[in-house]
Formats: sequence, C-alpha cells, structure tokens
Amino acid sequence: MQSARELFTEHGYQEASIKEVLDRTGVSRGALYHYFASKEQLFEAVLTEIEGEIEQALLAAGSGAASGGDALRAGCARWLDLVQDPAVRRIVLVDAPAAVGWAKWRAIDARHGLGLIRLALQAEADAGRIAHGLVEYDAHILLAALLELGLLVANATDPSGARAGAQQAIESLLDRILYNAEPRDAQTLAGIEEDVAEAGGLPQSRSAR
Repeated sequence: MQSARELFTEHGYQEASIKEVLDRTGVSRGALYHYFASKEQLFEAVLTEIEGEIEQALLAAGSGAASGGDALRAGCARWLDLVQDPAVRRIVLVDAPAAVGWAKWRAIDARHGLGLIRLALQAEADAGRIAHGLVEYDAHILLAALLELGLLVANATDPSGARAGAQQAIESLLDRILYNAEPRDAQTLAGIEEDVAEAGGLPQSRSAR
C-alpha cells in the first residue's frame, strides 16, 4: 500500500501503472490481483486509508474542545494544514473524483469528513445555537467550502499566505453558521425551523445520521 501511495502521489492516478507498483514492491501480479482486481480498486484502498488518517487527525484536533463549534473550528484549521501534504492534495483533492467516480468519492467522504461536520453541527443544534433543520444544509456548505479552500491552499504559489486567507474565510463562514456561538432563543429557532419546513427542507439531521 505504501508503494502504491507514493506512486499515486508522485505521478497521479492516470500516469501510474500496475507494473510500476509491482516493480517497486517486488510483488507478483497474481499476488497483487488477489487483493485488488484493478488499479481503481488499489487507488480506492489508498484513498480510504488516507481519508481515515485525515479523520483521526481532525478528531484529535477537536478532542479538547468545549463545544461542537469549537471542535469544528479546530478541525477546519487542521484540515487547512493537511491539504499541504502532497498525498492529500493529489490523491484526495485532485484525482479521487475521476479515479473512483463522483458517487463513490462522495460516499467515502461522507463516512469521514462530512460525517464529522454533521456531528459537530448536530451538537450545536442540540445546544440551541443553530436550527436542527439547517444542520444538513450547513454541513454540505461547509464541506464544499473546505474542499475548495483546500485546493486553493494546496495549489497556491504562496501556501502560507493562502493558508492564512483560507483560515479567515472559514472563520467568517463559521461565525455566520454558528451565530457567533451565541445561543438563540426558542422562538427564533422555531421560526427558522418553520421556514425550512415550508421550503420543503431536507429530513431532520437526527434521522440522517
């Protein structure tokens, strides 16, 4: 797996070949195909491994947080650091959607990144800081922003400057979503919930988890 990871990072999914993996590892073609029927399956295994590592890093970043919002802020900051890793940039951000297909990529991410965002927002909703009916919408907004900002930082000629700008942008977005972490009164939240329901909103996030 490590050799495949290095190869996909260096050359990208399209240019990397199974032959190069075999040459680097000394493993026979038959032995490799016993575990992975194709290059796509091998790439998916590497992608899933990296996504799992990212999830653990984000969980560690928010482990000491006092609230879901604080954990979310810490996780977002850690993500902006992780995207500067060449493997994360190339495998997760650039090649994954095309290599495994958009639907499968989203499914893998839903088990990791989106799931963590949703849980943190659910904690904020339970604390009365956002409406339950907005959790799923806000989770997707945040995920999209983090992916785009991740690409921006990863591809920047000045990663440090781009990282600082991305941090400011995501903090501004979180301030809007979390209402500056000030609990909302029940009447305000009820009004938001009603507006979401009238607009044909998504199922409540409690059932979507």
